[in-house]
This record gives sequence, C-alpha cells and structure tokens, in this order.
Amino acid sequence: MTMNELGLGCVVRPLAAGLWYSKPLPRLRCGQAAVAAVLLGVVGFSAAAKADDKPAGPAATATMQPKTTTGSLTITGMVTPYKAVAGYLPIIDNLGPDRYGKAKANIFSIAYTKTNADGEALSADETAMRPITFAFNGGPGSSSVWLHMGALGPVRIKFGTEGERPAPPFELVQNVHSWLPFTDLVFIDPVSTGFSRASEGEDARQFHGLEEDSKAVGEFIRLWLVRNGRWMSPKYLAGESYGTTRACQLATELQGQHGVDLTGITLISPVLNFATVRFDVGNDLPYPLYLPTYAAIAFYHKQLKAPLDVSLAKTLAEVEAFALGEYTLALAKGDTLLKAEREAIAAKLSAYTGLSVQFILANELRVPISAFTKELLKASSRTVGRLDGRYVGIDRTDAGTSPDYDPSYIVIQGPFTAALNTYVRQTLKFEADAPYEILTGNVQPWNYPARNQYPTVAEKLRSAMSQNPNLKVLALSGYTDLATPYFAMDYTVSHLSLDPSLRPNISQRYYNAGHMMYLREADLAQSTKDVAEWYGKAVIGPANLPPSPGAVAPVK
Repeated sequence: MTMNELGLGCVVRPLAAGLWYSKPLPRLRCGQAAVAAVLLGVVGFSAAAKADDKPAGPAATATMQPKTTTGSLTITGMVTPYKAVAGYLPIIDNLGPDRYGKAKANIFSIAYTKTNADGEALSADETAMRPITFAFNGGPGSSSVWLHMGALGPVRIKFGTEGERPAPPFELVQNVHSWLPFTDLVFIDPVSTGFSRASEGEDARQFHGLEEDSKAVGEFIRLWLVRNGRWMSPKYLAGESYGTTRACQLATELQGQHGVDLTGITLISPVLNFATVRFDVGNDLPYPLYLPTYAAIAFYHKQLKAPLDVSLAKTLAEVEAFALGEYTLALAKGDTLLKAEREAIAAKLSAYTGLSVQFILANELRVPISAFTKELLKASSRTVGRLDGRYVGIDRTDAGTSPDYDPSYIVIQGPFTAALNTYVRQTLKFEADAPYEILTGNVQPWNYPARNQYPTVAEKLRSAMSQNPNLKVLALSGYTDLATPYFAMDYTVSHLSLDPSLRPNISQRYYNAGHMMYLREADLAQSTKDVAEWYGKAVIGPANLPPSPGAVAPVK
C-alpha cells in the first residue's frame, strides 16, 4: 500500500482497517494537524511522510558521541541519584567478514542508571543485582517518549489529576511515580523513530517489519549489555501498545539468538493477536471483546440506566458473560438468527452501551469503534476518544459515521512534543538539528510475516515462557481504552494454551483510564505500585491517590 493510498504526502487520512477507525476521516490539508489518526496505541503519521523516504544518518546533524549528565530523584525523602546517557548504538552488519563492522543503522536511546551519592557507578556486585528494563512504545512508528516522559522516567509532563490537557507553556516535574528507584531504565527508539536512522546508503525499509524490527532491537539490547557490563543483571522488557507485540517477538529473539533470558515482561495496553482488534468483514471476534469497554465508557459518561449505572464491577461482570455467551452465539448464527432473537440481543446491547436499539439493528448488531465514538454522546453534540473514551471532542456537525478526530490523542500530542524537544536538548545536553520523530509514517508499509491471516505473537509468548519457565509477565490494561481493549487481552491470555504450571506466571491489572492510563495520576501511582511489587521491590512513592469524585474504581 502506497502512502498516497494512505492519504499521506500532502494530506493525512486514517486507514479504514484494523485498529483504525472503520471509515476514513475528512482529509486535512498540509500545515493543519500533524497527525490525523493514531495507529496501535499512540502512533500516527506525519503529514510529509513518504514510504520511500530515506532519512540521512544522524552523523549529518549530530555528534555520534553520547552525552552524559547526572541527576537525582527525591521521593518522600529518599534520594535516587542517577546517570543519564543519551546517544547512539550501531546496528552492525554481520552477514559476512567482508561487511562485518559496517553500521547499518544507529539506534538512539536514553538510559538512566543508578549511581552512588557521589555520582560514581555502583559496585560490580550492586550493579549485577540491580534490574535493567528496556522500554519502548508502539505504532509501529512511535518513539519511546510516551513511557519515558509520561510514566517511567525521572521527569514527566504535568497533566491534570484526571489527565486533563494542560495549557501551554507546559511544565516538567519530578516523577514521584518513576520506576527508577527499583530498576535502571533504557528507552529505545527503533529505527526511523526519535533520532534513530538507517545509515547513509542503507534502505530503512529493511528494519520496518515485525521480525526485522525485533532483530534490530534485539541486537541493540545485546550490544548495550556488552558495553555496559550488565549481562548478569535481571533483565526486563516494558512495551506499550504495539510495543507489547514487539516485546513478545523480542523475547524469543533475545532468548534464541543471543542467549538473553529475561526475568520479566511488562505489557502496557497490550495487543498480541490482531484478530481480536480488527473490525473486518467476516471477523466477528472484536465485537464481543470490545463490548465491555463500550459499557465502561457509557458508564463513565452516565449513559446507562439502573441498575447498570450503580456498580461498574457488577456491570462489567454481566457484560463479559453476555459477550462470550449469548452475543457470540448470536453473531455465529449470522443470517439464520431469528427476528425475535435479533431484537432481544439488540435490546441488551442497547442497555449495555447506551446506544439506541434502532442504531444497533441498523448496524446488524455489530458496532465498530468509529460508530460508537460518534454516536454515544451525539445528543450532546460530542464525540468520545478512541485512546481513552473519557475524553470528549466537538465535530463540525453531528452527521456522519465517524468523528473528525480523536480527542484523546489531541490531549497528548502538543505537550509531549514540546517536553521532549526541550528536555533532550536543555537537560540531557544532546544537540541535534534533525527532528525527533515522535510519530512517523516513514515505517509504513510495515511488514508482517502473516499471510492470509492476522498477525499474532501470542504463540511467541507461549514458546518463550515454556522455554524459560522463570519468565514472568505482567499485563496492564485500562477500562476505557478502545485501541487495545482489556477484554481482548483477557481472551488472548485464556487462549495461550500455556501448561498449567506456567499459568501463574502471567498477572493482569486493570485501571480506570484508557490506553495511557498513567495520564490519570491515581492510576499512575497504582500502576507503579503494582509493577514495583511485581519486580519484588517495595515502592517508595507517596501513598496512592484516592480516586477523584465521580471516577470509577478498579474492579479487578
């Protein structure tokens, strides 16, 4: 698929498949919004992107020498001093002796490692005992900025308590919920994202695919371990959205190709089996798996009637049972479903989603994301977000079958862009004229190995856990996330065919917000506590913030 088919180049338009809205949004002229649609998780396309773009190597605009700075993070009186290193590692061509040593690409990363109070490196024994976490976001096409400056790193962008968009100028604050007290952190920008680029003369497309990307990131991790002497440290991955897809593929790559056994993988807003999230004709699986998220969003916006509007926990339990029971059976019957049965199912769907019976029947009992986000609050001339259904937007008109934009993406685009560009240059002292590609379409089309089927890395995860029975997995999901719905991950976990002895190695946690649940401060605090306990460490952050008035409480 060409970039013109994607609506890129001089216009930006979302795809009509997969995790995208099911129908294209209006085109935007060049110079308007930089990104009109969001891929898996938090990734969209830049307006000037072309599939055959070959960005110049970083040496053209920035020194290849890493920049090292120091800092400290103080949380409830406890100080964590650290060293920050921003710079490149090369991906070396090892296809033969005549080419070995040639850098095919240079991957940019920002690493935070704990030091002693004097800023000196920890002892060899202390370093070996300290976990190291390699973190990345999704897309494909996203840099690691979201996890870096939204959740895990030592500084974060200040949002409202519930994740409200701040007014410019944006503010960076110490992240009292950072993971740094219990693990060192390496934020990786895959090739063509952030400052990472293919070397001069190399085709960047060789890195743009599920397997290709995994090999490059795996080689980066191997070399980072070598250069930093961290082979004996407990090693973790943390991925968000498509980053969770990468993490599962990467687990087998590291284990099989490099002999790197992982201690754990944190999957944030995960998607492992794309059949669970793509609203394609003939694929009915997403409809029951999205239904609980529709219900959670309708509950949040007070669109449900008694008794479904009283307890989110009870409502979701009822909806989940219906989704995998009566609803799945009704969809399986197809055109043989009797009229009375169809109307009964429509009535229940209406009760669970806040949508009218007539609307549901007109959609043949199958309401895709775009229709739901446009329709739920249409009476109030508002739309709801896809990354997080708590956010609302205003379209030009109430007509149409899909929103003009994703209001939950607009909240994050400006603040994260400004914060990263300021922080990396002023605080980390890494100077580069090249743009930091927070979101890019240069990676499209992405190469999936699947043919005539949906990509899945669920089997990769099962295999990695079977071969390394000490590998632990923690999945974090948000109730109001329409990009990677929580019930789709529940379904995937229940279909892994794991040996019973390994099932306790997977843990799941749920939060009140959406795809980037950490924008809501109470969920950021709780998720850090959950992850720290899972690492086997005591979190030293402040007590969990209480839910704000009117906020739903965790139920699982």
